[in-house]
Amino acid sequence: MGRHEAEHISVANRITVKIDEKLAGTRFTRPRLPKLKKHAFRPLWGFLFSTSLLLVSVVDPYSGTIASADTLVFSGESELPEETYGFAQTQTISYARGGFNIVTGSEVTAMFVADAGVPQAGTAKAYARDFLTQVELGGSEQYSCLVKLWERESNWRYNAKNKSSGAYGIPQSLPGTKMASEGADWLTNPETQIRWGIKYIKGRYGSPCGALAHSDKKGWY
Repeated sequence: MGRHEAEHISVANRITVKIDEKLAGTRFTRPRLPKLKKHAFRPLWGFLFSTSLLLVSVVDPYSGTIASADTLVFSGESELPEETYGFAQTQTISYARGGFNIVTGSEVTAMFVADAGVPQAGTAKAYARDFLTQVELGGSEQYSCLVKLWERESNWRYNAKNKSSGAYGIPQSLPGTKMASEGADWLTNPETQIRWGIKYIKGRYGSPCGALAHSDKKGWY
């Protein structure tokens, strides 16, 4: 025991003495608690600290910056969320350096899409960009979402085929014969595939950014 501890009575000991004096002459006695060393509380403090961090993450997972540019969490309000998400009515898009921030849904969910830039004339991407304008889905942000989506699906190869599912073409139509509605040459013509793919996206998800958001969540669109 150090000199300071020997000459100075601690606050806890003073309180204990006062309690004993008050209880003297009564039938009550102060309960005797076991003495615990300071290090005995370390596991408790560690548990409380870890729990507090977990609660902060659960209550406000977006209190800091998003962990990844591709992070996306959202919930659909439809009875069949795998079929209808309605992003066309809820998404907002803002310009960011080198790309676009897409925020969609009522729970403030976001992801970053790099600006795809202007495609080379005469390519499949150039045709897709022009066709987006024809169906009133023009704009750099929607084109950039389409580029990212179809790079993920097929890398823009007209003859891409999924060995497990049988999905085919640039938009990965399942089955590929669905694209025959846009032309008998759907098997080899990227423009036929693109027309079908963009119409499918517009009808089901409202926009390429809506389809990309679904793909980010589910792994398909």
